[in-house]
Amino acid sequence: MAVSTGRVAAAGEGARGRHDRPGPLRRALSAHWYAWAMIAPVVVVMAVLIGWPLARGVYLSLTDATEANIGRTIGVNVIPATYEFVGLDNYVQILTSGLFWDKLAWTVVWTVVCVGLHYGIGLGLAVMLNRRLRLRSVYRVLLILPWAVPAFVAAFVWRYLYNSDYGVINGLLKAAGLPAVGWLDDPTTAKIAVIAVNVWIGVPFMMVAMLGGLQSIPGELYEAAEVDGANAWQRFRAITLPGLRQVSSTVILLGTIWTFNMFPIIFLVTRGGPGSETEILVTYAFREAFTGVRNYAGSTAWGVIILLMLVVLAVGYRRTLRSQGDPW
Repeated sequence: MAVSTGRVAAAGEGARGRHDRPGPLRRALSAHWYAWAMIAPVVVVMAVLIGWPLARGVYLSLTDATEANIGRTIGVNVIPATYEFVGLDNYVQILTSGLFWDKLAWTVVWTVVCVGLHYGIGLGLAVMLNRRLRLRSVYRVLLILPWAVPAFVAAFVWRYLYNSDYGVINGLLKAAGLPAVGWLDDPTTAKIAVIAVNVWIGVPFMMVAMLGGLQSIPGELYEAAEVDGANAWQRFRAITLPGLRQVSSTVILLGTIWTFNMFPIIFLVTRGGPGSETEILVTYAFREAFTGVRNYAGSTAWGVIILLMLVVLAVGYRRTLRSQGDPW
């Protein structure tokens, strides 16, 4: 009996020891309390500025909230909200409409073309500026200027350049004996016009990122390849592109997200016109929320769909890179 009692006591002490042992979260907090204290203000600010609006938007997307039934205060009069919960009706209505798929198709074309030109031109300029050139610093400053100009300023400048009657571009065409073009009056030329503006603004970022990546590649690799008889194209394909892989994967993902949501260029240059031919998903969501009878539920549903598409894109892109051996 004494032996049995000892075993029970030992078992009880072991259970109490396991119970008193701190969990992984408690151990992390006690070991890294200073780091948690430093990031706590950022977490709180993000929760207030991002978390709460996002949660509120998701909730509104499940209702029939509009300008007519939203709660508001006019002077001393408080008008209560009368909108109702409708579940996934807004999402079903959007995803079954031809309008959504038309806007999605143009948004995908806009994103792919812009990001492709951003990367291609940016990489070419980076390779050029990575060589020893006279006035190389001046060229770098001049090529970075479009990135330094605020997007709304660039949009207004380009809108003036595209003006049918007084624009500089049509002035040059007339001086060359060519007919003027209504750049923003035709759907095709309007799409080309906004792509050109976005490429002009976005190339400097790609150029700077690629230039930094090029300068991190050891020069000895190029010297060894040249000794082995590799020509310029072979060195570019075997050394430069693999050396830029991690940088390229990051900037392409960022560029895709930024271009997919590039609101100011579309809105300020063409205002989605002519008609709504150049509207992408985010500009149409804005139109739903802030023009005409404001459809808050519909616009937030558009926003949630856009967010989910970008999340799926980012996760799929990351998994693809990992499957190819990229640690990113």
